[in-house]
Amino acid sequence: MSFTPVIIVVAVLLLFLFSAIKILKEWERGVILQLGRYKKVKGPGLIFVIPIIQQMIKVGLRVEVMDVPTQDVISRDNVSVKVNAVIYFRILDPERAVTQVAEPFVATSQLAQTTLRSVLGQHDLDEMLSEREKLNHDLQQILDKQTDAWGIKVSNVEIKHIDLDESMIRAIAKQAEAERTRRAKVIHAEGEEQAATKLSAAANILTGEPQAIQLRYMQTLTEIAGENNSTIVFPLPLDLIEPLFKKLS
Repeated sequence: MSFTPVIIVVAVLLLFLFSAIKILKEWERGVILQLGRYKKVKGPGLIFVIPIIQQMIKVGLRVEVMDVPTQDVISRDNVSVKVNAVIYFRILDPERAVTQVAEPFVATSQLAQTTLRSVLGQHDLDEMLSEREKLNHDLQQILDKQTDAWGIKVSNVEIKHIDLDESMIRAIAKQAEAERTRRAKVIHAEGEEQAATKLSAAANILTGEPQAIQLRYMQTLTEIAGENNSTIVFPLPLDLIEPLFKKLS
């Protein structure tokens, strides 16, 4: 019975020792608070925390991936769309992530939602659909600047989906079809203009060179004769028959 106090003391010491030993993984850090005040950041590996006097808050340093819930956004041209995104971020400063913000993940998520609505609301629908890379960069810059005070680094933001209602999809399809028709007409008109320019230049050259007209006439007759036509109409230039009219007169 005399060994009972000794056993109790040893058990208390062992319990105290086990509660003081902490093991942190390579990507983990422990923020140590001593009597409620920040003391230091420890880890990774084996660390000791004095029970009752010290408290350890574990913080992960790996990149976190967070889905931003779908947000209703009204574009600058008053089109209602639903947008969702994904953000990649990590904690760079464990001290500030613990002492400057209560829940860093929740705070980052809420900030991402409000920033998504604010930034996209400043752009037209066409810009949202065609300049997604630029919007991603703008969102990343704004979020990273605002979360820096929390010790958080936002490395990337990606807009995943921009959903439109059926009426807007049909309107965009009609607009695209009209644009294709317009381009086809413009290309056709440009081709006609170029052809007319070339024909006018050729006519001016032939007018100034009578021999060239005769050669072109003979070439045309050769092409007609080679087509095995039963009837051949020979166009006679006025230059050939004009001397006959003068003699008859």
